[in-house]
Amino acid sequence: MLQVCPNGTRTAGVPVTPDEIATAVRAAVDVGAQDVHLHPRDGAGADTLDPVHVAAALSAVREAAPGVPVGVTTGAWTAAGPAERAALIRSWTVLPDHASVNFHEDGAELVAGTLLDRGVAVEAGIFSGTEAAGRFLSWPRAREVLRVLAEVTDTGAESSVETAKDLLHALGTGHGRPVLLHGEDGGAWPVLRLAVRFNLDTRIGLEDVLTLPDGTAADNTALVQTARMLMT
Repeated sequence: MLQVCPNGTRTAGVPVTPDEIATAVRAAVDVGAQDVHLHPRDGAGADTLDPVHVAAALSAVREAAPGVPVGVTTGAWTAAGPAERAALIRSWTVLPDHASVNFHEDGAELVAGTLLDRGVAVEAGIFSGTEAAGRFLSWPRAREVLRVLAEVTDTGAESSVETAKDLLHALGTGHGRPVLLHGEDGGAWPVLRLAVRFNLDTRIGLEDVLTLPDGTAADNTALVQTARMLMT
């Protein structure tokens, strides 16, 4: 499975408004994206879990790309603390198909449990270089998540591959959940190739990288199109 991540926390050159995000997702789906991970933004362009802005982003994307699963971030920066994030999730009027929860962040278990209790599938975000793998594996509801989002934060073109292998080793296979492996910036394409070699789900988009493997600047459509070619 290839997921598109069209914006992330970047502040320039990425889709921000619901219409911009929807247009980017539609174009990415047309060239092979099968799933979406997006960051809803407020009027100032900041990531948010506010129900009005979450509903606007989800509704626009679903109208543009019906039937494609859509997920959102619940990163710690989206609200003042885990209790507030959980409260905002409970206030959502339009639910995403899934949402990512970073297990190295305070209150990850509360946020993930709140999502599950609302019927929202969870992507368990496990960052390299953190204690997230052990924390996730010890969580009693680990087997209820949709997938493990193995995130390689090492941006070295060569070192990221070894970091990715170490992360996969730390996770093991006992959790029984699918793994989506991805990198970022200089590590994005090497880690994507590793995910393809290991037959794992992966993702690409402007959240993770701004260029093609040859260094050419690209938009989400070109990134997805290139990733899809590498997967065949």
